[in-house]
Amino acid sequence: MNESAALNESGVGSPQSSWLEAEAFDANRTLVLSSAALEFHVNPWDIMLCLSGTVIACENAIVVAIIFYTPTLRNPMFVLIGSLATADLLAGMGLILNFAFQYLVSSETISLITVGFLVASFTASISSLLAITVDRYLSLYNALTYFSEKTLHYVHLMLVGTWGASLGLGLLPILGWNCLDDASTCSIVRPLNRTNLTLLATSFFVIFALMLSLYFKICKIVCHHAHQIALQQHFFTTSHYVATKKGVSTLAIILGTFGASWLPFAIYCLVGERDYPSVYTYATLLPATYNSMINPIIYAYRNTEIQRSIYMLFCGCFQTKGSYRSRSPSEV
Repeated sequence: MNESAALNESGVGSPQSSWLEAEAFDANRTLVLSSAALEFHVNPWDIMLCLSGTVIACENAIVVAIIFYTPTLRNPMFVLIGSLATADLLAGMGLILNFAFQYLVSSETISLITVGFLVASFTASISSLLAITVDRYLSLYNALTYFSEKTLHYVHLMLVGTWGASLGLGLLPILGWNCLDDASTCSIVRPLNRTNLTLLATSFFVIFALMLSLYFKICKIVCHHAHQIALQQHFFTTSHYVATKKGVSTLAIILGTFGASWLPFAIYCLVGERDYPSVYTYATLLPATYNSMINPIIYAYRNTEIQRSIYMLFCGCFQTKGSYRSRSPSEV
């Protein structure tokens, strides 16, 4: 009994800190020594986050491999989709590593590195979505010059800005924007302090507002193009109406999925306090990770060129005939 009590007080073998509220796991972190075996408690929410990360990593690893090994997928649209898939792949790997480090090799330094890695990955994912939105707008607004070198230059600048800003935000916790020295400054996501989390949430709302504005402009251009076609043909055919409605519906699904995934967590980051039950943090964070699970389905697996490459990779029986030109986002 004395030996068991000593182990319980020292906390040997149990995680020292989580990147969420550490106080919520005190009941689960007690090491119980029995005559049969050592019982180890794992938080179910952490298991779900790890499973989500596993699915995310597998989905996006396929997309990254397809784009990397397919020479025809090199136009700006697929470069940006590759950036999105890479960011989501890293985010999935980060969720898996967070689970492993939290329960196996727990330390404050590793916690900071893991949180910084996750912040950088998810920020790159959201920023890549904004870059894809800008690319889609440019493909419609400057349709005649979209395949020029100028567009590729814009894409490279967006990639540098996306990953540079993401890396900078990811380094903030490691550079001192954390609450390890002062627990009173902790946010709902430990060890991030409240200032850091507020900056991240505000950045998300800025990106979301820009995406809303751009997709609204895209809808206007799509409707204008449909009206122009109707005037040229002197009537608005059913196929034109269906195509326009489908395009607007697709944009609504994209924005709706993104907003439903991230808005609850972003709002809770601003209004939540560190002493709130951690279940609220988990309940809003888990759906946010689902966005990285849905992204490859929306942006990659529904694309004809990527489907063709997948068939060639896994089936080996799909042969293309003749040259094939990759389509622009406006055509898609």
